[in-house]
Amino acid sequence: MTILIPAEWSPHRAMWVGWPSHGELWEDNLEPAQAEVEALVRALAGPGREIVKLMVGKPEALADARRRFEGVANVEVVDGRFGDIWLRDTGPIFGAGSATASAFRFNGWGGKYELEHDDTVADQIGAASGVPLDRHDFILEGGALDHDGQGTIVTTRQCLLNPNRNPGWSEAKAEAALTESLGARKVLWLGDGLLNDHTDGHVDNLARFVAPGVVACPIAWGRGDPNDEVYDAVARALSEMTDATGAPLKVLRLPSPGFIGDEDERPVPASHMNFLIANGAVIVPTYGNDRAADLVCQGLKTVFPDREIIALPSIAILSGGGSFHCISQQEPA
Repeated sequence: MTILIPAEWSPHRAMWVGWPSHGELWEDNLEPAQAEVEALVRALAGPGREIVKLMVGKPEALADARRRFEGVANVEVVDGRFGDIWLRDTGPIFGAGSATASAFRFNGWGGKYELEHDDTVADQIGAASGVPLDRHDFILEGGALDHDGQGTIVTTRQCLLNPNRNPGWSEAKAEAALTESLGARKVLWLGDGLLNDHTDGHVDNLARFVAPGVVACPIAWGRGDPNDEVYDAVARALSEMTDATGAPLKVLRLPSPGFIGDEDERPVPASHMNFLIANGAVIVPTYGNDRAADLVCQGLKTVFPDREIIALPSIAILSGGGSFHCISQQEPA
């Protein structure tokens, strides 16, 4: 069955979010990450006008999650099992009206992080949502793709053609798979993603549709931005592309956070492009560079004038490898 994936700015009936549940994974960042996710959930359930399905991945974390959101309208705490919180990649991709959802095999981002229960998340979300799954026998993560709602999909060669996912895939084979499983009418191919991104270049850190025919992507901030050349290559490529309707793409360049390093000053894949589009808000992850984040919010307001643009910290979540978009998955209305 072929389904067309709505754009993220289309109305949602619910938004799934993963709750940091495993102390052995997050260590000292567990409580800070929980605080950041709590702020995200409250923003989604409030100005975001979402019904939030908060998936808790371990029994020991369930009582605390329920206590935090007791009495908070529009937040449902779901008892589930996962290896970690990255529901964008492990969950299903819902089609129009959430009448069905596409589910794929998951191999821990090319075998890097194979955790118990991650390969069952799509089944759990499908069952909890009452949505039948359309299963596809190839490896795909939701963060590797972005959709315009008209059948245009943007992705990266670094991830989708990586032999650690589906050995032997060419652009033609990948396009055929995306057409059959997700209703792709046209696939836009970018090259590499962010430096040191363990996902092998997920596009939701790099380029995002923000309106029909409009794609946001970063521009380097300050000297020493480790992804300067990647950003410029992406912008050039997008400016020469057309979408599935044949319309030329418009490119909206927004500041990157600049150099963000770990405790060893090794660049980490921080990106404002990992924003989350909710029914009433767009929630932007920030990493300590408030000036850059302010400019991103101003830019997003030009394409989302009817939504509140909310900047929230995502520094602890980033320590796990991703941000707000990575830990969420929408159910279209």
